[in-house]
Amino acid sequence: MSNPPISTTEQEALTDEVLASSLQSQMQNGPDLRQIHTKSHGLIWGEFIIEPNLPENLQVGLFKTPQTYPVWIRFSSGGAPEKRGKLRSDSQPDVRGIAIKVMNVDGVKVLDDEEKTQDFILNSFPTFFTKDIRDYADIFKAGSGLLSPERTQELAYAFATLQKVVSRKVANPLLTQYWSMSPFKFGERIVKFSVKPQEPEQPPATLPEAENYLREAIVKYLTEEKREAYFDFLIQFYVDEEKTPIENLVQEWQESDSPFIKVATVRIPSQTFDFEERKRLDEGLLFSPWHTIPEHEPVGSVNLSRKKLYSELAKVRREQVAQRLREPQPYDVVQDQPL
Repeated sequence: MSNPPISTTEQEALTDEVLASSLQSQMQNGPDLRQIHTKSHGLIWGEFIIEPNLPENLQVGLFKTPQTYPVWIRFSSGGAPEKRGKLRSDSQPDVRGIAIKVMNVDGVKVLDDEEKTQDFILNSFPTFFTKDIRDYADIFKAGSGLLSPERTQELAYAFATLQKVVSRKVANPLLTQYWSMSPFKFGERIVKFSVKPQEPEQPPATLPEAENYLREAIVKYLTEEKREAYFDFLIQFYVDEEKTPIENLVQEWQESDSPFIKVATVRIPSQTFDFEERKRLDEGLLFSPWHTIPEHEPVGSVNLSRKKLYSELAKVRREQVAQRLREPQPYDVVQDQPL
């Protein structure tokens, strides 16, 4: 069941609460690092190929005409740094992510900081771990004594879901499925997105112990073996609030209620990407679900909070990067990780 509706005033207050906590964590653990999805496993170039002969009702926004767009694709892990200058080992449980920046996209954008891009951000689990921004904000207070026992008990579902989110085993980021978790506009309708590999792997029984095995898996696949990777880009339509709720992000939209429909192909050619210039480009890129044309605008309270959170955290991060470049580094930066 969804929580009660969130007013505009409450939405703004909750977003500011989360932003304050996130900024505090960012300043403690790495002010010039991304607050979430800190660790990159590779920034890859590829193509976003719109399906030809889509039905008219699917010819919406980016998918209106069949064409091929260049893309930057960033694979990452969701967690924040362990401590200042120290990122998590890949052997630790974590959600894995894919961020796709489609280039050369014409049209008016919701945000004006990038003119020609359309971003899609997805994770390796079908759902988010809280229902909405209200529960997400309160999660930050857990363990601090600021929540009543009753409220802590109400959030037990979120902690249980989070354990499921981070426990999914991924051996190769090129061979796992990703989901948007939250809904987006698709013209006049609402959808969720998914990116599914055409060559999915079976979940491994055990994972490597190496600290950076996810990057190493991509290097082996794309560079050493010179293979190409392909993903189907899928949409799943909203049906109703019972089967496909908008403000209950822990309820998965079942394929039996709303089947996935392919609207594009993501092609990743064999390539060399594990070098310093690419890593610096990775550091400088900003991915946001609000880098979008209006036809694919994010929907729901969590998505609405991301509009301010992503922009403000990125602003601080870039200011810290500029300062770092002007001054001697006060601590050891892990050189092969993105901001």
